[in-house]
Amino acid sequence: MAKRLIPTFNRILVEKIIPPSKTNTGILLPEKTPKMNSGKVVAVGPGARDKDCKLIPVTLKEGDTVLLPEYGGTEVKLGEKEYFLYRDEDIMGTLHD
Repeated sequence: MAKRLIPTFNRILVEKIIPPSKTNTGILLPEKTPKMNSGKVVAVGPGARDKDCKLIPVTLKEGDTVLLPEYGGTEVKLGEKEYFLYRDEDIMGTLHD
């Protein structure tokens, strides 16, 4: 049975994007190449509540590609995959083509 994690409040479940270790033509890339710490949003919580108990929705949606902070997040393992939980305000931005 597959597990599905639905974040609470303003949390976001992200699967980190691992950069390729070689090019399409087979050239191996050195490990010291600068990496962009990015990930794909897998699940989104409903949002946080303000002082008046009004819902403040999360600004991201499932499928968005986001720029992640270098440190932070809570590591979560579901089956064979690793995910990270972040708060909405910890995400640094979205990446577009």
